[in-house]
Amino acid sequence: MSGARLVFVNGLGFEGWLDRLVAAADAKARVVVASAGIEPRRLDGGFDPHAWQDVANARRYVENIRDALKAADPGRATLYEARAAAYLATLDALDKEVVAAIAAIPKQKRRVVSTHDAFGYFAARYGLAFIAPEGVSTEAEPSARDIARIIDAARHEKVAAVFLENISDPRLAQRLAKESGVKLGGELYSDALSKPDGPAASYVAMIRANLRALTQALKP
Repeated sequence: MSGARLVFVNGLGFEGWLDRLVAAADAKARVVVASAGIEPRRLDGGFDPHAWQDVANARRYVENIRDALKAADPGRATLYEARAAAYLATLDALDKEVVAAIAAIPKQKRRVVSTHDAFGYFAARYGLAFIAPEGVSTEAEPSARDIARIIDAARHEKVAAVFLENISDPRLAQRLAKESGVKLGGELYSDALSKPDGPAASYVAMIRANLRALTQALKP
């Protein structure tokens, strides 16, 4: 790549972290903001970094990465263009798949509780409402207070399902289902992929895994 070094970053929701990364990077490296051009979703204290949950935004990541690689390595520009075009076609098909699947869910059932406010871009693009109770920790197993917040949100928001993250104790899940009266959905992937042999080993597989979990929980 003609000696060029590229550092790809998301650029949304990590303002302080991004500054530290750039400062620590090789002085000769070019920092490429892969999320450039994406309209950020605002959260208290900054921007929501989970833009990839909207497949249309994932297209923008691919386009920005393609253009940076072409600029840094013009001798292989045709290769980068061809591979990006193939993947963009896959993303176009995936986006249509998600649109069609969510459209088949009755509108009155398109409300769920999630324990992590990571699906705002998905909700805006595809027409679901995700309610994430404030204060629920994503760093460890939810506390008794977290569980109470989730149950309260499920009861008062009249949601169709509750999707859980970071809950490995089946007793907590059973308590949620019993006390909220709402069915438990499957696992949703927000910040990371599964292991290579898991259901969300790639970006496309992750979106499809989330889509399966949502449609199975919300189907009429």
